[in-house]
Amino acid sequence: MTQIYLHDTLKQRKVPFTPIDANNVRMYVCGPTVYDKAHLGNAKTPVVYDVLYRLLCHVYGKEHVTYVSNITDVDDKILNKHKETGKSIREITEQTYNWYIEDMAKLNVLAPNERPRATEYIADMIELVKKLLENGHAYEAEKQVLFDVDSFSGYGTLSGRSMKEMLAGARIEVADYKKNPADFILWKPSAADQPGWNSPWGYGRPGWHLECSAMSSKLLGNDFDIHGGGSDLIFPHHENELAQSCCAFPNTKFAHYWVHTGMLMIDGVKMSKSLGNFYTVEEVLQKAPAEALRLLFLTTHYHQPFNFTFEGLQLAKNTLDKFYNALLKNADVETVAAAPSEKTISALADDLNTPLALSYLHETVNELNKAETVEERRRLKAQLLADAYMLGLLYNEPEKWFKGEENDTESAEIEALIQQRIEAKKNKDWATADAIRNSLKERGIVLEDSPTGTTWKRA
Repeated sequence: MTQIYLHDTLKQRKVPFTPIDANNVRMYVCGPTVYDKAHLGNAKTPVVYDVLYRLLCHVYGKEHVTYVSNITDVDDKILNKHKETGKSIREITEQTYNWYIEDMAKLNVLAPNERPRATEYIADMIELVKKLLENGHAYEAEKQVLFDVDSFSGYGTLSGRSMKEMLAGARIEVADYKKNPADFILWKPSAADQPGWNSPWGYGRPGWHLECSAMSSKLLGNDFDIHGGGSDLIFPHHENELAQSCCAFPNTKFAHYWVHTGMLMIDGVKMSKSLGNFYTVEEVLQKAPAEALRLLFLTTHYHQPFNFTFEGLQLAKNTLDKFYNALLKNADVETVAAAPSEKTISALADDLNTPLALSYLHETVNELNKAETVEERRRLKAQLLADAYMLGLLYNEPEKWFKGEENDTESAEIEALIQQRIEAKKNKDWATADAIRNSLKERGIVLEDSPTGTTWKRA
């Protein structure tokens, strides 16, 4: 069996991955808060863990892997959006959730086994708070329930920070009723017009950190294999999850491996609405196909900072043009499903080395373009598709890739012009034939003549 290595944030190094139970490999990844359209950061994280999910399924078998990625649908950001727009909480979360699912489908992100919503697990969150109070790790103050960080000796081990560093580097609410300024909310009161649930501590709602602990415990158990998310979640979110879960369930480790993606930047600067460099997935996909964005994410090792540029997006599009062109040229070669190559699996097993795996795709494409026999072409085409699947790439039909998202009317018009050009060439009306080619070229349509006919694609 292939040995997988992952960079574990808690151990601060790359380590061999050994599941608790090879017949039940479990992974939890923090999903989005559904209050607005998905931004680039919301897209990068699921693409990375989608590759890890594909690898785990390949090594252990799909039936032996459980992947959970949550949806946060109760949060102050959602309340703020409600106040801004006047839309109901339900309308905001449903619409945003559907946008997110559509974006993930475009990026070819496989659906996780479970996509729990926080509002579906309130009862489990209440039980978790009760356990923490019973175990002496939480206390009530000012109609709130707070976690007592001083009660957990391991607090700060995930982020590797001292208490002083944690307080200095985070937006922590300072309040007189807290025993320690770092104590965080487990349950807080809700106003009559805010989402809330009845609890032993009154009408209220859970704290953000509590949500993921309750959902992961319910769906994966108190001990599971991998917890993932962006590096921006290490503190305070994941630090707090680790603390409350280990305190609620003594003698457990909660997540055995912590895997985090690097920070996302735009043109070398952290993405921020205040800096005017904040992009939604929808905005980016107006510039290039979703697959180009997926490929761009994979050109940088997941653990490193990722720098998005529109120039890089265009280069990713050009690379895919090359890959799909090789498939288009070999469209006449039928293949059967093949296993991914050992070198691609080895690259991904080495802490998801996607840049190295992509270099192998380039090698295979070059070999496919040079292949002379049908058998060689069949083998290389099958290998290319199998390796690309592990990266979630080459999921479009080659012809559709080059023709883009044109509608049926436009497609019919182009085909009619091509037919007129064919007739003009038969009649040796070269001027008309050239005029049609040039007019289509101005619209970004490239014609390719061959002995079998004329095909077209977008430039």
